[in-house]
Amino acid sequence: MTSQILIVEDDILQRQMLETLMLRKLGFVSHLAEHGRAALEILSKDKDGLIKLVIMDMSMPVMGGLETLEIISQKYPGLPVIMLTGSTNLDDAIQAMKIGAIDFVNKPFESERMIITIRNALKITTLSKEISRLQNDKDGRLTFSNLIGADSGLSEVVAIGRKAAASSIPVLITGETGTGKEVFAKAIHGESQRAGKPFIAVNCGAIPAQLLESILFGHEKGAFTGATEKAIGKFREADGGTIFLDEIGELPKDAQVKLLRVLQQKEVEPVGAARSVPVNIRIISATNRDLEAEVKAGNFREDLFFRLNVLHIHLPPLRKRPEDVQVLANHFIERFCAREAVSPKAIAPSFLSAMKTHDWPGNVRELENVINRSMVMSDDKLLDFESFESVYARSSGSSSLALTANRAGDNHSLDLIGLSGDFKTMEELEREIILHVLQHFDNNVTKTAKTLSMAKSTLYKKLAIESEP
Repeated sequence: MTSQILIVEDDILQRQMLETLMLRKLGFVSHLAEHGRAALEILSKDKDGLIKLVIMDMSMPVMGGLETLEIISQKYPGLPVIMLTGSTNLDDAIQAMKIGAIDFVNKPFESERMIITIRNALKITTLSKEISRLQNDKDGRLTFSNLIGADSGLSEVVAIGRKAAASSIPVLITGETGTGKEVFAKAIHGESQRAGKPFIAVNCGAIPAQLLESILFGHEKGAFTGATEKAIGKFREADGGTIFLDEIGELPKDAQVKLLRVLQQKEVEPVGAARSVPVNIRIISATNRDLEAEVKAGNFREDLFFRLNVLHIHLPPLRKRPEDVQVLANHFIERFCAREAVSPKAIAPSFLSAMKTHDWPGNVRELENVINRSMVMSDDKLLDFESFESVYARSSGSSSLALTANRAGDNHSLDLIGLSGDFKTMEELEREIILHVLQHFDNNVTKTAKTLSMAKSTLYKKLAIESEP
């Protein structure tokens, strides 16, 4: 959806000039208000937070700019405001900046100066939001209000998560890869009495089995070959806070026994130590496996499963909460802009439709990757379907195995199996893809090369080879 700006100006000619400038130069849709009271009414109706910037005159009837700015700063603290003034008195501008304006522009304004000011304001705002998010994450104070979809697609599990935060019982979070299990665990920690204390995340599937016990529980100097220094281990690092055990289903059997002891005795035994060390921690574990099935298969201890699964929270996949796709996409665009110091891009209806109809096997992580790639590849101010150039392998369960690119309203597919019944070669598939995309864009070589991330010269060479007898 196109970015939106609120223009608050009592001079009708100035309003129209700004509205035209926003649309033609930046592609922004504008809301118009002739005084502060009307502006506040428009903002109160913007439930989805689509208005990203306010441009407001200082002197207006009914409710002036400074009075309105003070209310906006209190009710919408993250919304940037650029003040317009026809006065040469710097005291007015200084007062506006003190109240919360991000910048001010003298009237009559120059178009290029206004565009630069708007772009800078949006960049500063997105950067500030990202810094705030990172600081909360670092300080162990990330909360459920920071989660995208907390009030919509995730509302039911967030309600359970808040109850979990009010206690210190073990929590088991399940869900597909990329659903945000670690972020959810951080929110439980951030809303608990342990907020501000250590939050230590451990990927149980990424630690070599022979080092896992030492990394989790620590070791004494000289406990084994290579142990040149004493290490306290992840559990003692988390003392007073929370330890998050991701991919808990990957934990080896011998380490499962040790973990069970920690849960039962509230103490850890470092490798090579003569005695156990008490720890005060909250354990949150996560997995994308079916642990009950793992227990039945003998791969996971039943007693440990019951200890970890005191409160079970299942995070729904992204395809089950399409209402969160747009707000997540906007969030990732803002994060990308903050990280790369670039201006935001709007989302076209075709791009949004493609995102909402896609099944997202990689969930939120996949959506972020698509947004990042689209922001890099798109040369326009708008992310349209051509930016959503993702090709996914699909198995139909028969010899008609196909490579499918999902597009809103279309379904383009290429068979991976040739007439002989054998898989096609990469050269054959590449040739078919080039011709398919070229046909889709009515033989437009520029668009085809851009879509395939290929230099036009390379595309011409491949087309020349294809045309040879």
